[in-house]
Amino acid sequence: MPATPQYPASASSHAGAAANYGSGGTDLDSGGTDLELYQEKFRRRLPDSLDELRGPAEGIVEPPATVVWSGLRAFDLANERQRMSLYRTVLAEGMRKDLCALLNRDILLRSWPTLRILVSTTVRGVWEDRFPELRALADVPPARPPARRRGTQGSAAA
Repeated sequence: MPATPQYPASASSHAGAAANYGSGGTDLDSGGTDLELYQEKFRRRLPDSLDELRGPAEGIVEPPATVVWSGLRAFDLANERQRMSLYRTVLAEGMRKDLCALLNRDILLRSWPTLRILVSTTVRGVWEDRFPELRALADVPPARPPARRRGTQGSAAA
């Protein structure tokens, strides 16, 4: 998109740089200042303890539009794909109050070996740096993705 007063060129270049940080990209500033600020954005959101994560462990979760603003708006925690999608989004977009209200400590710990490869390297790094119990799960192999159901006929097994 060409630069216009509404869309200045510098805004898109900063957005691209931020996206690279999340995916393991390199810092444009050789001093690391931009990357440190990006990491700090996520650090400020962290709860003091995983025990503060008192979100639901079952049922349907409908996060506020400030966390999930497009796509699926209600997530069934019994559905592994939806649960992982919810957790990935909340970890990336949620503020501290959202993290504590929407994430459940036990589900996060149980899901972390898989979830840690679904989130950005920045999110993974700040969570594992703050919480040694997550860092300890870094070497646990991720779960195999659940089989997708094909059609509605036949047995209920996937």
